[in-house]
Amino acid sequence: MLKRTSLSTVNKKLKKEKDWNILDLGCGYRANENAKVIADVKDFSNHYKDKKFVKINEKKLPFKDKEFDFVIASHVIEHVNDFEFFIKEIERIAPRGYIELPTKLADNLVFENVDDHIWLFQYDDVNNSLVSFKKKQLIDPFITVATSKILEKIFRESLIIELEWEDKIDFRIENSYELENFEKISFFKLIRKYFSKRLRRLIK
Repeated sequence: MLKRTSLSTVNKKLKKEKDWNILDLGCGYRANENAKVIADVKDFSNHYKDKKFVKINEKKLPFKDKEFDFVIASHVIEHVNDFEFFIKEIERIAPRGYIELPTKLADNLVFENVDDHIWLFQYDDVNNSLVSFKKKQLIDPFITVATSKILEKIFRESLIIELEWEDKIDFRIENSYELENFEKISFFKLIRKYFSKRLRRLIK
C-alpha cells in the first residue's frame, strides 16, 4: 500500500511510537530527528555521535529482515541506479516507511540535480503507485538547492512528493519516449520574452 502523506504527519506518528526502531537511510546531514539508526554511503559517524551510524558499502543493505519498524528514504531513490533492487531492500528490512522525492519540476530546476539524479518520478493517484522515468533534463536549471529549500516552504506540494507505504511499494518504470522529442525549455529565453512583453507595455 502506497499513499500520499506529509512529512509533518509522519513525524507526529513517529513521535508517538517511542518503541519503534526507526532507520533514516541516505540522510546526509539532515537525518530525521525520530531516527534511532542513521545509514549512508558516506561516513557521517562524527556528525551523528548521539545515534547509531551505519556506513553502507554494498548494494545489499547491511540489515536483517524486518530489523526496523519504519524506514525513511528522503531524496535517495532518484540517485540509485538499480532503484528496483533498492525498493525491494527497503521492503525487506521494514514493514512500513516514508519516501520523499523531488517532483519532475523540482528535479529540473536545480543545478545540483543535473549530474547525480538518474530518475524522474511522479505519483499515480489513480493506481496509488510510483511512476519512474529515466532522467531527461527538460528545463535549463537556474536555482540552487538552498534556493529550492526556501521555495519548498511555500510551494512544497509542487516541488516534493511525500509518500507513506506499508507492506509493499507499488511502482512501475515507463518509457520516456514522450520526453525524447521534447525541446528543452530555456529559462533565459523565458526571461527575455518576459522583459520584451514588459517593455512593449511600457511603450504603449
